[in-house]
Amino acid sequence: MNVTEIFGSLVFNDSVMKERLPKETYDELKKCIDEDRSLPLSVANVVAGAMKDWAVEHGVTHYTHWFQPMTGITAEKHDSFISPTAAGGVIMEFSGKELIKGESDASSFPSGGLRATFEARGYTAWDPTSFAFIKDGILCIPTAFCSYNGLALDKKTPLLRSMEAINKQAKRILKLFGKDVKRVIATVGPEQEYFLVDKKTYEARPDLVFTGRTLFGARAPKGQELEDHYFGAIKTKIVKYMKDLDEELWKLGILAKTKHNEAAPAQHELAPIFCSTSVATDHNQLTMEIMKKVALRHGMVCLLHEKPFAGVNGSGKHNNWSLATDDGKNLLEPGNNPYDNAQFLLFLSAAIAAVDEYQDLLRISVASAGNDHRLGANEAPPAIVSMFLGDELTGILEAIEEDRTYSKRAKCNVEIGVHVLPKLPQDSTDRNRTSPFAFTGNKFEFRMPGSSFSIAGINVVLNTIVAESLRRFADELEGTDDIAKAVNRIVKQTMKEHKRIIFNGNNYSEEWVSEAERRGLHNYKTTADALPHYTDEKNMEVFSRHGVFTEEEIRSRREIYTENYCKILRIEALTMIDMMNKMIMPAVTTYQKELTENSLALKNIGIEPNTDIIKALNDLYADGLERLRDLEMATLRTNLIENTFARSIAYRDEVVPAMERLRVVADQMELRTAKKYWPMPTYADLLFGINE
Repeated sequence: MNVTEIFGSLVFNDSVMKERLPKETYDELKKCIDEDRSLPLSVANVVAGAMKDWAVEHGVTHYTHWFQPMTGITAEKHDSFISPTAAGGVIMEFSGKELIKGESDASSFPSGGLRATFEARGYTAWDPTSFAFIKDGILCIPTAFCSYNGLALDKKTPLLRSMEAINKQAKRILKLFGKDVKRVIATVGPEQEYFLVDKKTYEARPDLVFTGRTLFGARAPKGQELEDHYFGAIKTKIVKYMKDLDEELWKLGILAKTKHNEAAPAQHELAPIFCSTSVATDHNQLTMEIMKKVALRHGMVCLLHEKPFAGVNGSGKHNNWSLATDDGKNLLEPGNNPYDNAQFLLFLSAAIAAVDEYQDLLRISVASAGNDHRLGANEAPPAIVSMFLGDELTGILEAIEEDRTYSKRAKCNVEIGVHVLPKLPQDSTDRNRTSPFAFTGNKFEFRMPGSSFSIAGINVVLNTIVAESLRRFADELEGTDDIAKAVNRIVKQTMKEHKRIIFNGNNYSEEWVSEAERRGLHNYKTTADALPHYTDEKNMEVFSRHGVFTEEEIRSRREIYTENYCKILRIEALTMIDMMNKMIMPAVTTYQKELTENSLALKNIGIEPNTDIIKALNDLYADGLERLRDLEMATLRTNLIENTFARSIAYRDEVVPAMERLRVVADQMELRTAKKYWPMPTYADLLFGINE
């Protein structure tokens, strides 16, 4: 395999466009992208023709406007290139109009009240900032998706809006430092964790099939206690899978870079190289889809649930976020001269203020029923949002705040613009794996997102709230005669008002929970706690001010996310009920019958049997029956509640606890039932079933 030859071979990328488009068309297209303006139809027609010819050469007959609705996955409707001829044949055609705009039935996609059921029309609009590609023999054109009245029905549209917001405000700041750049780009490198399990084993677990996680399952004798899986030798079958996965991703121009075993048995990770947030979002959606497809080829199933197994690590998606200029300068990279130092500290201060003021929005951006199981457990950060900066950077900021000398490395006056800051290499501080939002040298690593998440919503929030901080800073700095003094004042004020969000210690500790409460930080433990704050006045204002969401779009998303939370928990509850009634209870009864018959046989030959197991199973059966009925009734009552938000609270307070109580009994049943009678694969089968 020649990686340089296959990389991007299925992408209509910049090099292909340069080769196939007339120079004037290529230049006009690039100009429209750089200046964020509409593409003339005459230019679009030329691009569409070249794109169609390229695709047909690769054996493609159909195209699709590939978009990202509020389901969290991608959507596509395939149309062929064929057009009839007068002679009764067909020709292959694709127009600029078809490239730029498509129409899709929007009636079955989540809208959160933005449209009525009978208002079915939806439009897709080409996003030229993300290259078209070929997937499964179909030409996929990345698009935004909106309703008939122009409201965003997808995750891509607000993401593009948020990228424009931070571009606008960051350029204002850079202009004050004498830097005239064309564009500031929010960049992301999303690390992707996942589990691989045997396909046949997976298919024997209805809970995995219907919900993506195990609703029952006693812990295996061995989990991750020995820490022998993390970065360990990769099994041959997994190596083959990873090799195949890399090849498929590289063909699509996805910069898959790092792969390794993660902490839990059967858990792994893939990490790409940074790229622009919109492209990274497209690539991550494709990565998750291809992970699943390639796994099936290898007789495995890829699990992307945040907590597929109790008692071991869940799976996250670490969102490594930074800002870069169009000429490749990282704005979160500390510089070597006073002005670069000042610029870095200003952007850093913008992030500090943003994370503190909008910690609720960051928590909401990672809220889901699945992630509720993961946050705060087994190396996932807690539900409390805080920032890790490391001792050195924190010390520098505190010295600025207090007008004193910073002397950890060398005594120096850190008043901005007077002396150069100490050099801050990328490893100037230890990493903090417990922190939700950690500065790691030249970027922020947001560790709270769950494995199955689209990174669009997360980065919409990050881009918007940092843009808001930069807007306020720019308003204060524009017109000032002494930039250095004004920046120094802003950094000092930021630390005084927002340093409560900085915590460099152990986020897992009980002491931190108490300390965070004392500092006034939010602790929204569940999705039902967090989502109502989406429409708090300050949150509505920041999205509206930067043109990222209208008020209608914000309210619709709160409704969609809350409804989704309720639906997921209902599916889980019904699956538990079904498995208990049809699998677990009958299996335990059958085993009880055998034990009872064996006991009677022993008595008949004069041996007094030990009936402890029978008694224990009898007690568990009775207890399980009672808890099963409790779950059935709680689910029935909760599902009858009409108000979505009241229903979410009932699921949190009644259904989830009832599920947890039932699981405790069922898992005890598993530990006391002979393996040949237990009706489903165990944790040992699932986590250690791939041995090749």
